Amino acid sequence: MAESTPELVVITGMSGAGRTEAMRTFEDMGYFCIDNLPPSLLKSLVTSESIPTDKEGGRRLAVVCDARNKNYLRELTHELARLQEAGIDYRIIFLDAIDSVILGRYKASRRRHPLNIDGRATITQSINQERELLHDLRLRADCIIDTSSLRPIELRRRVADLFAEGTRKQGMEVVVYSFGFKHAPASDADIVIDVRFLPNPYYDPQMRHLTGLDGTVRDFVLGRPETKAFLEKWEALLECVMPGYVAEGKSQLCIAVGCTGGQHRSVALAEATGAFLKESGYSVHVSHRDLPRVGADASRSGEAGQ
Repeated sequence: MAESTPELVVITGMSGAGRTEAMRTFEDMGYFCIDNLPPSLLKSLVTSESIPTDKEGGRRLAVVCDARNKNYLRELTHELARLQEAGIDYRIIFLDAIDSVILGRYKASRRRHPLNIDGRATITQSINQERELLHDLRLRADCIIDTSSLRPIELRRRVADLFAEGTRKQGMEVVVYSFGFKHAPASDADIVIDVRFLPNPYYDPQMRHLTGLDGTVRDFVLGRPETKAFLEKWEALLECVMPGYVAEGKSQLCIAVGCTGGQHRSVALAEATGAFLKESGYSVHVSHRDLPRVGADASRSGEAGQ
């Protein structure tokens, strides 16, 4: 993993070697990405106040620069020198593959090589021309990744290992939210857990209008023997599956915890699930989809009783 996160990453290399897949990986890591940016705009882009900041308040940019002609690469070299003079930290990542693999990828995709503008050159001739154009830039690269034998997911892992801040598990954003089945299903979740089998605080008049965020409800739900037995197995399941999602390069995982109304049991257990995952080193955000309905529903019930 890189010792520090650069302000700018220049993604370049051979066409067909995985530049687009690399750019998508940087997008998932929170970088602001631009494809085929003219070199003359590099410095103004880095210093622009219109570029959005990440959650830490910093700005991380990734741009894809490909080979167009010698003038293009000469201009890119000049602009990179200007960035260095200005003290702007950047890295060059060069994606490469052997000619036979690139040739095979182009034949499989049936796409025209970007250097073969007029259609007069063969794919092999275009590959040779591009390799010659990129020779000097390859020598300047901070990181060269040969994708000849890499699957897309393996390339994503390699890029994440080199440029992701913190551990790979911290690079996967985990969203845990509670919901009520009676309102709507959790259609956007990767994992849905139904906790309606647990005793419902709703039937206790003292807890009916409280939520799982209140200590009384939380202690009732989490203190039950049924809940303790469930949490032991639920946390064991998470310990089993979470590393697999990280290994597969998943950038976001949504876990939904549901009860009847999304007010008591699911709220308390979503909070407990989020706390467990945070303690395990994951980046977690906990929310409660249907809690805003609680006040509205209570208000309607009061009006009906008047």
